[in-house]
Amino acid sequence: MSYETVDTDVLVIGAGGAGSRAAIEAANHNVHVTLLSKELLGKAHTCMAEGGYNAALANVDTADNWQVHFKDTVVGGAWINNQKLVEILVKEAGDRIFDLEEYGAVWDRTPEGKIMQRPFGKQTYRRTCYAADRTGHEMMQTLVEEVRRQNLDVLDEIFVTNYLMSGGRVAGAFAIDCKSGDFMVFRAKVVILASGGAGRLFKITTNAAQDTGDGYAAAYRIGAKLVDMEMIQFHPTGMVYPDSHKGQLVTEAVRGEGGLLFNTKKERLMQRYDPKLMELAGRDVVARSIATEILEGRGTPQGGVYLNVSHLPANVIEERLPSMLRQFLDVGVDIRKEPMQVAPTAHHFMGGVQINENAETNVAGMYAAGEVTGGIHGGNRLGGNALADTQVFGKRAGENAAEYAKKNPMLPIEKKQIDREMENAGEFLKKREGVRPVEIKNKLQSLIWDKVGIFRTGKEIQEAITEIERMKEHDLPRLCVMSNGTRYNREWIEALEIENLVTVAEMVAEAALMRTESRGAHYRRDFPKTDNQNWFTNIVIDQKDGVMSFEKVPVVATIMKPEGL
Repeated sequence: MSYETVDTDVLVIGAGGAGSRAAIEAANHNVHVTLLSKELLGKAHTCMAEGGYNAALANVDTADNWQVHFKDTVVGGAWINNQKLVEILVKEAGDRIFDLEEYGAVWDRTPEGKIMQRPFGKQTYRRTCYAADRTGHEMMQTLVEEVRRQNLDVLDEIFVTNYLMSGGRVAGAFAIDCKSGDFMVFRAKVVILASGGAGRLFKITTNAAQDTGDGYAAAYRIGAKLVDMEMIQFHPTGMVYPDSHKGQLVTEAVRGEGGLLFNTKKERLMQRYDPKLMELAGRDVVARSIATEILEGRGTPQGGVYLNVSHLPANVIEERLPSMLRQFLDVGVDIRKEPMQVAPTAHHFMGGVQINENAETNVAGMYAAGEVTGGIHGGNRLGGNALADTQVFGKRAGENAAEYAKKNPMLPIEKKQIDREMENAGEFLKKREGVRPVEIKNKLQSLIWDKVGIFRTGKEIQEAITEIERMKEHDLPRLCVMSNGTRYNREWIEALEIENLVTVAEMVAEAALMRTESRGAHYRRDFPKTDNQNWFTNIVIDQKDGVMSFEKVPVVATIMKPEGL
C-alpha cells in the first residue's frame, strides 16, 4: 500500500465557517496553509445556519452592549459556559462581522445604512445581524471567495481518519482522498481542528450527512479533553413532512420576525410554558414545550405543531424569509397563506474539544475552533452565537497556530504509525460478510434519539449504554463493505465514520447518565430540577490508560455565578 505525502506549516481540518476563517487568518501571518474539506469547498454545514450572527452593535437597540450579550449568553447557557471564552466571544464578535463585510459579505440594512438586527430567543435586545434567512450561506460564499483570492491550497473531499503524533505533539494527519480512494499523509508544524459537529448521531437532524463527529473521536484518541458532551441542542423547529424533508431546519428567524406557535386546539402553546418570552424563549425551553404538546396529544397527525406567519404582510415574508418561503413552496405549502408544521430536530453540539482563550487544546500542536469545540455555549446555545463563534475563534485559532508554526519545527512521523493507519483503513475492504455500516448507523441513530434525546431518564440512558457496548463488542468487529474498489466507495468511508459515531455516542450517553440534574438542553425526567450545589460543574472527558473517563470540574466563572453560590 502506498500513500502521498503533503507538507505544510498549518493544516486546517474542516472548511466551514471556522476552518475557512482560521485558514485566511493563518495565511495573513505569512505561513503556508493547507485547508482540507470533507466535501466540496463552500458546501459546509455553516451554509445551513440561516437566522443570523450575534454582535452587540446597538444599531437597532442603542442600549445593547457586550456586557448584556455576555449575561444573555451565560444565563441562556444555564451558567456552565466557560466565562473567559464567552467574554472573548461577545467583545470580538462585532469586529469579526466587519471583517466579513470587508471580504464582501452583504447584510440587510437599517434605513440609515447600518447592519440590521432582529430579535432572537432569550436575548434582551435585537442583536442578531442577518442576510435575509440565508446568513450562513452569505458567510460561506464570502469566505470561499476570500480563500480563493488568497490562493490558499484547498483539497476537497478529503476524509481525515486520525491525527499523527511525534514526541507528544500533533505532527499531521492521515487521510483518504474520497475521489480516488488513495491514502494521504499530511505533515504539519501545527493542526487546526474545525471539523464540525455530530448531528448524524440522531435519527432526525438538521445536519448534513458528513457531520459524523470525526473530529471529536479522533481528538479523543490522541488524548484531547472534551467537555459538556451531554449537552445537545435540539432546534425547536424542523420540518415534519414529507419524510424526505424530515428534520430540515426551519430557522429561528421565522419566530424572530413574528412567527407564532399553535397546537391543534388553536392555543398559542408557549403561553403554557413561558408566558413572558413566548416564542422567543430559549431553544431548550421551546423544544421541550413543542415535544410535550406532541406527546400529550395536542400535535398534528404528522407529529408536529403549527408555526404561523400568515398574519404578516406578504412582502415581509418575501423579503426577510425568502428561503423559508421557497423551502415550503417546494412541498406545496405557501407560508404566506397557511401555517408550517414543525417539530424538534437535533441541531448543535454545545460540547466538544476543550480549548483555552487562544483556541489551543491540551494536546501540543493542536488548535480548534467552531462546533467541534466545547465550553463557549454551556448548556444551551443562543441562536446567532454559533456563526459569531466560528469567526471569533476561527481568527484566534489561525493567528495563534501561525505563531506556533513559526516557532516549532516539523517533526518526523514514524513509518509504523502510517502503516498502522493504512492497515486499519484497508481492513474493511477485505471483508465480504458481516454487518454493513448502514445497519449499525440506523440502529444507533434510533437508539440515541429514543433513549438519549430531548427527555432522558437514567433507565433509558443505561439501556443505551448497554447497547452501545454490545455494538462495540459484536457489531464493529464485523463491519464490512460490499466493494473492494476504493474510488468513490462511500460505504468504505461510512464504515470509518460509524466507528467515530459509536465513540461519540458513548461520550454523550455516559455524561448524560453522570449528570443527575436537569440543566439547559439536558433534561432528566428522574432529576427534573437544576442542582447548583452539586452540579455547577462541567463534565470533562479524557482517556486514562485507554479507558474513557469522566470528571466533574468546577465551571470557569470569572464574572457571574447563579444566586446562592
